[in-house]
Formats: sequence, structure tokens, C-alpha cells
Amino acid sequence: MNKIAEDLQRQASEHTLSLNPVVGLRGKDLLSSTRQVLVQALRQPLHSTRHVAHFGVQLKNVLLGQADLKPEDGDRRFADPAWSHNPLYRRYMQLYLAWRQELHDWIEHSNLPPQDISRGHFVINLLTEALAPSNSLANPAALKRFFETGGKSLLDGLGHLAKDLVNNGGLPSQVNMEAFEVGKNLALTEGAVVFRNDLLELIQYRPSTEQVHARPLLIVPPQINKFYVFDLSPDKSLVCFALRSGLQTFILSWRNPTKTQREWGLSTYIDALKEAVEAVLAITGSTDLNMLGACSGGITTAALLGHYAARGEQPIHALTLLVSVLDTEIETQFSLFVDEQTLEAAKRRSYQAGVLEGRDLAKLFAWMRPNDLIWNYWVNNYLLGNEPPAFDILYWNNDTTRLPATLHGDLIELFKTNPLPRPDALEVCGTPIDLKQVKSDLYCVAGVNDHITPWEACYRSARLFGGSTEFVLSNSGHIQAILNPPGNPKARFMTGNGELPSEPKAWQENATKQIDSWWLHWQAWLTERSGPLKKAPGKLGNKQYPSGEAAPGTYVHER
Repeated sequence: MNKIAEDLQRQASEHTLSLNPVVGLRGKDLLSSTRQVLVQALRQPLHSTRHVAHFGVQLKNVLLGQADLKPEDGDRRFADPAWSHNPLYRRYMQLYLAWRQELHDWIEHSNLPPQDISRGHFVINLLTEALAPSNSLANPAALKRFFETGGKSLLDGLGHLAKDLVNNGGLPSQVNMEAFEVGKNLALTEGAVVFRNDLLELIQYRPSTEQVHARPLLIVPPQINKFYVFDLSPDKSLVCFALRSGLQTFILSWRNPTKTQREWGLSTYIDALKEAVEAVLAITGSTDLNMLGACSGGITTAALLGHYAARGEQPIHALTLLVSVLDTEIETQFSLFVDEQTLEAAKRRSYQAGVLEGRDLAKLFAWMRPNDLIWNYWVNNYLLGNEPPAFDILYWNNDTTRLPATLHGDLIELFKTNPLPRPDALEVCGTPIDLKQVKSDLYCVAGVNDHITPWEACYRSARLFGGSTEFVLSNSGHIQAILNPPGNPKARFMTGNGELPSEPKAWQENATKQIDSWWLHWQAWLTERSGPLKKAPGKLGNKQYPSGEAAPGTYVHER
């Protein structure tokens, strides 16, 4: 695999769609911030003049070959040796770096309020990353490819561009969608649908061990993505790992709603999830089960456990949360433009449409990380003339779903009012939620490089519960904090000593570093809470909940 493909694969693992972009971003907010940046040059003429003069000095140093400007570590745009060894290319790159840095210094030291300065940095990033020399036909890798192929790479790139203008809204395709098919080369673990209601299908997987633990595991994926991220391929399938661990494993496949289901809200999803819990308990004969929730699925499971606690019930023995933020006081790029008007506008748009389209979220998210999610593919697909890469993670990420308008509104209210840290501030299914009353054991996983659900926010969320909590910090980003199979020599994670101090950094300073994947640590933790071993069932389902369609079911194929 060449270096460009390796980089795209790495970025595919780190930059995937998740909950945060549901708050929305209005074009008028971007235009307003752009206008503020331009007006600032007129409001502070002396400040602007000083920076123009400083840039002039930098320009002179670049042209005379006296500049020592270098790209930041990890910036793969200028990895080709020509950028550092060829005098013309080196000056071209340094001129760009000097211009970019001067713009950021100019806005950073302006007299704008801090929030507007942050927005200004965002707008400047959009501009400068779009105009990077690596995105032009002068890119040395593109020129080499042009001469190597006799110009065919340029023709292929123009063909890809024309196809994307017609089929992908003008954005470069991130993945070859024809390379994968769910049920053919993705989501292959043997199982069957054993229960279905309007919102979900419940899939039971066939045990792969002669004996299984008595207490089953139910996996709850996020509503904004399809479930098979947990079963992409046998070598990185959390489902397969759970089965090999002797766990009776079930998973939900959420239905892809249309505008006719606009009224489905958080309580609707929790009621549907309660039916799935009842089915799992009836099929396995267990009095309770273990549950795993990821991203927005983690919010749903947390609210469910709060609902059960309010009713004096505890059918969930232990809960695992993966990269889930329940305490929404977080600062990321997604919150830069968030205010009352933005949130209300986002709710209004989705309710008028009936749903929030997953592909719209994907486009928004791409512009939040343009270097990783747009310009890398611009170079690969158009300048080099390569086919879009064929990575299963990217296929899953582009196989988007919709959110019903009411659930979208509920998630926005969670982001806006942050009710879960406060007892009884949120009500679902007719009961107030107090997470401190949830006494189930908790295993919480976060990624230290996760820019979508920052680990500090995940840590604060883990402290909201009233039971015993194990917090684990993986040395990875958002999706690789989930897809973390054993055997990766670079994999590391950190565990605590049983205490959760109020400050995340205090926990991190006293944490213990571990090698390999957190999956093995979680396996030991969960099997200890999964009850005694018994003979594996010979068939899936039971008389009340008979085995139906083979996994991955039917809802996963709905567009």
C-alpha cells in the first residue's frame, strides 16, 4: 500500500461522522464571521500594517533562501521530497506557510472578543487550506504522475470530478461505494433477527463456543450510523470478539426513518429499546443483561437506565459506554458557531423536512475537517487520478442514516440545556432521570485523540453514575477507540486506580499505562459480570421470539 493510501486509511479511522454536528452550522454564520475578519483590517489599520510589514520581511527571507519555515509535524501535504529539496518548491511552500501564519497571528492579536477570534481562526483555516500549494496542479506528486501516465492521470481526474459534480454534490468521493456490500463482504457474522418493531431489529448471533455465560450482552449502536461498525470484518469485529469470549451477543439495527416518522423522539426510542431488552431476557432466560452503548446510543442507554432506576427496576447489570458524551459542556469546532438562534434554526429545518439527512451531516462534518476529509481526496482522486479508496470504515461512514425530527430536537435540547448532570432535569417515558440512582457497574472508554467526543467530556460523563465505574483512556481517535482489536503493537490504553477525581488531568496523571487493546481488559471486566457458564443454545430465538431473517437483517439495507 502506497503512502497516500496509508494516510487515507489512517484518516478514515479517525475522522468519522458522530453526534456533535447535529447542532448545525448556518451559512450566514460563516459569512458573518468572514465579514468580521475583513472589517477588522479596517478597524485596526496600524495593527494590520504591522503584520503586512512583518509578512514583507518573511517574504524577503523566503525569496533569499534565508527562511527556516517548515510544516508542522504530521502535515502530510508536503511529504514529497521536492517540497524540501527543490529550491523553487521550497520557496513556494514557505511563502504559503508564512502567509498562513501571518493571518493567524493577525487575528489572534486583534481586539476581537475571544469567541470571534476562534471563529476567525476557523474561517482563515478554510481559506488557507483550500489555497494550499498541494491542492494545485503544481503538486510535485501530481506532475510526476502526469508524466508517468502520459497525461492519463489528468483525464482520469477530470472524469472523477465530473462524476462527483453529478453524484456527490461537488465534493470528492471518500470511498468506492461499489467495493462493498453489507451481507456480502461486511457484517458477515452468523445470526438472525429474533425480534422486530417499528424502530429496530434485534439480531442474535450464533455462539462460537461450546459454553456461554448466562448473562447476555446487548449492543446499542448510535442512531446516526448503521450498526455494522461493530461487525465490519472478522479481524476487527467486536461482535466476533464477544462471541469468542463466550458471551451471548445481541445487537440492535435501527430503522432508517423517513419524514412519516418525524414524531419519533428519545422516549420513542427508549420504549422500543425496552421491548428489545424484554426479548433478550425471554430468549436467554436471564433475569438481567449487560449492555453496551456507543456515541448517541450511549445517550439512549444512559437515559434508559435512568428510567429503570426511577421505576425501581434494574434489568441492566453492567453498562459499557464507548466515546459517549452525556455532559455536553464541551468546546470543539462544532460549538464555535452554536448559539440560541443556530440551535432553533437547526430544529426548525429538520422538523420542516421531517428528518435530518445523514448525508447533510457528512458534508457539514467534512467542512469542519477539510484537510482530512476534502483536500486529501481532492489530491488523490483529481490530481493523481486515482480511484477513491476502498476502505470498509469509510464505506460505513458514508452509508448514512437519517434522524427523525423529534429525536434531532431532543438531542439539540440535550446539547443546549445539558440536563443529564442535574438530577430530574430530563424526563423520558414519563419518569425524571437521575443518573446517580443508576447503580449498575460502568465501563467507560474514551480516546485521547478524539476531537469529536473529547475524552475529558467522556470522563465527566462517567462520573455522573452512582455505581462502580471503570474509566479507560485509549491512545486513539474516535472510531479507533471502538475498533481496537488485540494484536496491534501500537495500541495502548490507560486505566485508573478505582478513583475518579473531579479533574480529568488528575486522573490521567495517576493512571497506569497498559499495552495492547483495551478489548482484553474489557473482556476480563465483563466476563466477571456475565454470570456462570452454561451449555450454548443449539438454536437462535425461542417459541415466543422465533428466528427470522438471517443477519444482518432487513432494516440495515433501507436507504
